Amino acid sequence: MSIEESIRFGIRALSGFGTRTLLMLLAMAIGIASVVVLTALGEGARSYVINEFSQLGTNLLIVLPGRSETTGGHPPLLGETPRDLTLQDALSLTRSHKIKRVAPIVIGSAPVSFEQREREVNILGSTAELQPVRQLKLAQGRFLPANATERGAAVVVLGHALKQELFGHQRALGRWVRIGDRRFRVIGLLQAGGESLGSDIGEMAIIPVTTAQTLFNRASLFRILVEAQGRENIPHAEQVILDTIRHRHDGEDDITVITQDALLTTFDGIFRALTMTVTGIAAISLAVAGILIMNVMLVAVSQRTTEIGLLKAIGAPQRQIMQLFLIESALLSLLGAVIGILVAFIAVTAMDHLLPQFSLQIPLWALLAAVGVALVTGLLFGVLPARQAARLDPVMALSGR
Repeated sequence: MSIEESIRFGIRALSGFGTRTLLMLLAMAIGIASVVVLTALGEGARSYVINEFSQLGTNLLIVLPGRSETTGGHPPLLGETPRDLTLQDALSLTRSHKIKRVAPIVIGSAPVSFEQREREVNILGSTAELQPVRQLKLAQGRFLPANATERGAAVVVLGHALKQELFGHQRALGRWVRIGDRRFRVIGLLQAGGESLGSDIGEMAIIPVTTAQTLFNRASLFRILVEAQGRENIPHAEQVILDTIRHRHDGEDDITVITQDALLTTFDGIFRALTMTVTGIAAISLAVAGILIMNVMLVAVSQRTTEIGLLKAIGAPQRQIMQLFLIESALLSLLGAVIGILVAFIAVTAMDHLLPQFSLQIPLWALLAAVGVALVTGLLFGVLPARQAARLDPVMALSGR
């Protein structure tokens, strides 16, 4: 009997027991769909986080006050900084040709009011360099003036949500708002979207850094954002930052520099591990489906003893009997995999429409792996029933025993 004839024989055998075949297909399809959907969710989460970090800017380094390594004292075992980051520290970094832009950051909280409307919001003090470093887009007006570090200009750029809450549909550009006990003129409005330093950028008001230091009576900086001159210069820019601040801080290594690449690599590794973990958990359902195939095929052997005995009586060798049962298992696995992939595509498409901001894509490797594992599972768990069928005595089988 040729392979083609064996496949046709297997199809007729499966169609002859519709309920049994349907149950096995359902088990295999659920297993495959679980693997593919969970893989798509894991990959979607990884892509979402990487995209969010990429929106912070490109070739970005973040300078934090304080060392990240531990010390030998009593808990908490975190290194302490002997001095704060200052605006002069930030400006000193601009002298290196490895560094393209520097944006010092001061953050505080203050009430922002216009007429009878008032909101307590985060105030972000920075320079004109913040816009290209963070890739902020303006809906109207302009960003902070370039000379904002030289004089404390009383100007403000409002986030999209803050503008709506204070002004509604009224014109905001050129109007005066009160921040704390000072008045500021609105010179720009940001487009909606994104987060910055853990806060919604749409809820923020951005003012010049020197003005923010005066407003909050604070000389220290919260962070310094640094953009390197190209991706290849990130390690050099990091070393320049460390050397420059060490020189200004009397030889003390009292800052931590976090590179965007390091953050992305860390999160990428975490989400890849999570994806593999949930995929492995889902693959257990494939093993359950394989066990179901084995059990049902064992039952099928007892139900088809007369058929097997007739095949052996007309000269079918043990190898041929085993081949017929293994082909049935393979057909069940492949058809179940196809149904499972279709179900997975429907589920992923539905979730993609329900969560448009969370893009879900099924990776090609997941589809190939799912089909491969399904086929291996079906064949592996189909060996025992096939061997049992092949070893039946033809005389006993023809008598139905």
